[in-house]
Amino acid sequence: MTTTENAAAIVRAIDVNKTYDSGRVLVHALRAVNLSVEPGEMLAIMGPSGCGKTTLLNCLSGLDDIDSGSVSIGGTELATMTDDQKTRYRATRMGYVFQAFNLLPVLTAVENVEMPMLVSGTNQHEARERANEVLDLVGLADRGRHYTSELSGGQQQRVSIARALVNEPEIVWGDEPTGNLDSTNSAEVMALLSKLNREKRQTFILVTHSDEVATAANRVIHMNDGEIVDEERRDNGN
Repeated sequence: MTTTENAAAIVRAIDVNKTYDSGRVLVHALRAVNLSVEPGEMLAIMGPSGCGKTTLLNCLSGLDDIDSGSVSIGGTELATMTDDQKTRYRATRMGYVFQAFNLLPVLTAVENVEMPMLVSGTNQHEARERANEVLDLVGLADRGRHYTSELSGGQQQRVSIARALVNEPEIVWGDEPTGNLDSTNSAEVMALLSKLNREKRQTFILVTHSDEVATAANRVIHMNDGEIVDEERRDNGN
């Protein structure tokens, strides 16, 4: 199935195939996937476990290589970029939010948030100033000096979101961003992401099992057995 095409697409996948060899069987994780994502869109990718959702996210973001087809971001094909170029692109123009938070427990909240800026070469003072600004944006201005073990699950995910946003990325990728949260924290996190999507016009591409996450999206695609099998657009005010 081919989703809506758009010449100004920020992400485009054409006939993308990906297989994994387990040693006993060849798993077709993605089968001729075609997808176009518009700038400023919030896209949810849904489907049963093992359907290829996370594989698609990893291939679109350049974390994983594809077997055939093409993936382009902002008009540049990932296949034309070296590993170093892809790494720098991800560090400076993309953000990631994971189910497991992936925060460093030996660092404070503000130190976790500023890390992407330091890695991309920003000086310490500017990185710290920007990290504090983004912590304020996600409602954690008073938690910057706290270690992650001193924060609730919802607060830790907000730190993760702040870290994803600190470099002002064009695209934010989320793999089950509310998967480890209770219903209250999940609703708060999605309200925050929706607000950022509306106000900053950043593109969000989220893998999820959650109907609540899907409800916040502009568009939902459904996958099964490595293929996009359905698509729905939603008028939710974003």
